[in-house]
Amino acid sequence: MSKRDYYEVLGVSRDAGADELKKAYRRLAMKNHPDRNPGDEEAESRFKEASEAYEVLSDDQKRAAYDRYGHDGVAGAAGGGFGGGAGFGDIFGDVFSDIFGGGGARAARGADLRYDLPIDLEDAVNGVEKAIHIPTWDDCETCDGSGAKPGTKPKTCPSCQGAGQIRMQQGFFSVQQTCPTCRGRGEVIADACRDCSGRGRVEGEKTLSVKIPPGVDTGDRIRLTGEGEAGERGAPPGDLYVQINVRAHDVFERDGNDLRCAVPLSFVTAALGGEIEVPTLKGRATLKIPEGTQSGKTFRLRGKGAPSVRGAGVGDLLCTVRIETPVNLSSKQKALLAEFGDTVGEKHSPEEQSWLAKAKRFFEERVK
Repeated sequence: MSKRDYYEVLGVSRDAGADELKKAYRRLAMKNHPDRNPGDEEAESRFKEASEAYEVLSDDQKRAAYDRYGHDGVAGAAGGGFGGGAGFGDIFGDVFSDIFGGGGARAARGADLRYDLPIDLEDAVNGVEKAIHIPTWDDCETCDGSGAKPGTKPKTCPSCQGAGQIRMQQGFFSVQQTCPTCRGRGEVIADACRDCSGRGRVEGEKTLSVKIPPGVDTGDRIRLTGEGEAGERGAPPGDLYVQINVRAHDVFERDGNDLRCAVPLSFVTAALGGEIEVPTLKGRATLKIPEGTQSGKTFRLRGKGAPSVRGAGVGDLLCTVRIETPVNLSSKQKALLAEFGDTVGEKHSPEEQSWLAKAKRFFEERVK
C-alpha cells in the first residue's frame, strides 16, 4: 500500500512554516494518541502516520530531500521506529513543551497587585493626584535578591541539572513537568540568606503618586506598570492595578456621564414660576421654573455633568423638582389656603381630575 503525501497527512500546504506544521501535528497527535483511543487500531495508525510526517517535515534536510525525491528521498530516515532520526519521545516533548512548561528554568515574574482607592465625586469628575501607601516585596539588599547567604551562590539543581524541568517517559508518551526539587528555578540554595530566608525578597512599603484623570467612575482601573510584587531572584516585577471606588455624594448621583439631583420646590414657585439657584460641581447655576410646573419635572443643565474619561464630551446635570407641601402653618395661613382652595376648579388641577375619572371608571367596571 503506497504512503500518503506527508503534507496531505498533516493537512497543510507545501509552503507551511514550522509553527503551522507543529500546530497541525499537535492537533492530530492529541486526537489520535493511543492513550486516548485504547484498542482503536485505526487511530493508532493515523497517530503513527502523523508522527512520521512531522518528523520528516520538521527537519529542514529531510524536508528538502522529501520535496525533491518524495518518499524515496527519506527512505530509512522515517517510518516504523523513526530510524535514523529523533525518537518519538523527543518529537512529542518538543511539540508539547509550551503546554507542559518546557523551555528551561525561569524565575517567576512578580504577582500583579490590586489597590482599592476610594475618592470623592468631585475628585472623580475633576481629576486629582493621590498618594497611596502599599505593602510590597522588595529585593533583599543583603543577598542582592539571590536568596543565598552573602559569600555563597545558588547551586545547580541536581535533579534537573539546571533545566527547571524533568521529563517523564511512559511508552510513546513523553511529557515535561516542573522540577519538584527546585520548583522550576534550576537552582537550589544550600546556605540561605538570614534576612530573607532564601526568598530573595523582604517585606516593605512604598508610597506612590497616582494621577486620576477627570471622569473616572467606580470600577475603573489605573495600571501602574512595574509597581506590583517584586519578581523572584531578579525576575521582572508585576503591575499594580488601582481600582477606583467613588463615594456616595450628599447632593448628586452619578448616571454615566450625567449627574442627577433632587431639588425641593415651594408650591408657590411651582404655581407662579420663578428662578431658583441650584448647586453644580463647577459652582452655582440658575434654574428657570415655568409657571405651573408639576412635581417630578426634570430640567437639564447642559455641560454641567462629568467629562468622559475617554474624551467623548461632557455630561449634563439633571435636576428633578419635588413640590414641597408647607408645614407648621399659622391660623392666618390656613385660612388663606382654605379660601384659595374654594376658588380652585377642575381646570386648575388637570392631573387630579384625570386620575379621579380613571378611578371612577375602575369602580364602575368592578360593580358590573
